[in-house]
Amino acid sequence: MCKQVKYLIIICFGFLGGFLKASQVVRIIPAVQQMKVDNGNFVLNKHIAISYKGNLSNELLLLQTYFKEDFKVSSKVVKKDGDIELVLDTTLNISSKEGYQLKVNNHKIQIMAIAPTGIFYGIQTLRQLVVEEKGNYVVPEVCIHDYPAFSWRAFMLDEARAFKGKKVVLDLLDEMARLKMNIFHWHLTDDQGWRIEIKKYPRLTEVASWRDSTQIGGYRGTTFDGKRHGGYYTQQEIKEIIDYAAQRHILVVPEFEMPGHESAAIAAYPWLGTTGIPIKVPCSFGVQYEVMNITSPQVQEFIEDVLDELIALFPSNIIHIGGDEVKYDQWKASDSVQAYMKQNGIATHADLQILFTNNISYLLKQKGRRMMGWNDIMGNKIHEYNLLEDAVATQKLAEGTIVQFWKGDIDLIEKTVRQGYDIVNSYHSKTYLDYDYKKISLNQAYNFNPIPEGLPREYEKKILGLGCQMWGEEIMQNERMYHLIFPRIAAYAETGWTLPDKKDYTAFLKSLNRLIKIWNLKGIWVETE
Repeated sequence: MCKQVKYLIIICFGFLGGFLKASQVVRIIPAVQQMKVDNGNFVLNKHIAISYKGNLSNELLLLQTYFKEDFKVSSKVVKKDGDIELVLDTTLNISSKEGYQLKVNNHKIQIMAIAPTGIFYGIQTLRQLVVEEKGNYVVPEVCIHDYPAFSWRAFMLDEARAFKGKKVVLDLLDEMARLKMNIFHWHLTDDQGWRIEIKKYPRLTEVASWRDSTQIGGYRGTTFDGKRHGGYYTQQEIKEIIDYAAQRHILVVPEFEMPGHESAAIAAYPWLGTTGIPIKVPCSFGVQYEVMNITSPQVQEFIEDVLDELIALFPSNIIHIGGDEVKYDQWKASDSVQAYMKQNGIATHADLQILFTNNISYLLKQKGRRMMGWNDIMGNKIHEYNLLEDAVATQKLAEGTIVQFWKGDIDLIEKTVRQGYDIVNSYHSKTYLDYDYKKISLNQAYNFNPIPEGLPREYEKKILGLGCQMWGEEIMQNERMYHLIFPRIAAYAETGWTLPDKKDYTAFLKSLNRLIKIWNLKGIWVETE
């Protein structure tokens, strides 16, 4: 244990009430790796002392907040000997910074970890362990050793298509924290909207963040609502959201799409586009034809300027550059692009994109960041609208790139890891939250395995984890969005945290009921099978 004792907090609990049977012990979500249950319990009344050792003031404050919100318990600071102990000790036999040990008996609750993140996740487990028994809140006597199966457990929100605003984002971060998810992938730019203030380019918020109307029913819809839609985050708001996430041990990874899905930016600055022709921010969804003129020095300067402001805002060591669904028509029709390819000996348009992407990777590396992109950046043919001769790459993607796999033959995962790349598995037919429950049921979401069947064991560590994605084309209304996210996000959270041999869908469904009650109280419409 750390020698330095900081503070103790009284939250006022007691040791009253009966005992829970082992069968009554709550199974939490995500399920823990190891748990031993005994016959005693710790009963919450009104007063409890909380001690902490190490730099845990953030975790302590959140624990106070959770008790007040979840169980209506007030708290105050004292100076020694806690009934709840938070212990930060780097000498503990815990292999992961996200791992923790939680021990509960009749007289004490102790959470131990080698890093604050582990303490925080132990607190999340404690929140779910509390049950109501004979008018009291009771914590069963348990000994838990827990750690995550995967290091990347992400939820992605696309606000380029449907701007949601700060409160919605903060609420989603709270639920991610409850479920021990650690990456908020923030899709901030796309064809239908630009959602982040870039001070050097004010038209990105004056023009690119607003569209005149919205296609109803997604990209297959045939009508438009005729309502102006838009909004953006100031840099100050971005900082506040990042800080809020960091307090909950969530890393915010921004996505700045390039060179496709840039129609909104091109509407603001037509010289970004290959044709240079002025356009409006698209009101329709689906893949647009507008692409950046990546052979232009002015475009390269724009990209570096935007990245500089993003890097100044986001502490994340990873910057997502999108790179998906680039249609090559405008490049093929451009004399200047074709001349550039000939002059530089670039064989295909896929090679042109890889050359551009590698330049961005080098730029980010020079700035201390790592590049991530959708698996289109590998240069394989995965879309029907690009010809085979245009889409096959001969150049190699920059080393160190994280590839987010979303589309194509599943064998491409093995091909990618064999080339040395790390992968986040977000295969669309398994993880897209904008797909309804007929396409991806709760059961299917739960049974998704980020490690594809048949992948040689030596490559399994190249699978960092998974992402579940909420794309915005069909979620203009928050009620619809929540309906699609919850409860499937809990299934993905357990897939990311819990080892496969510890998972049990029947037990998961039973334990889900408590979370559904919580979400219902927060006004979230939850559908179960």
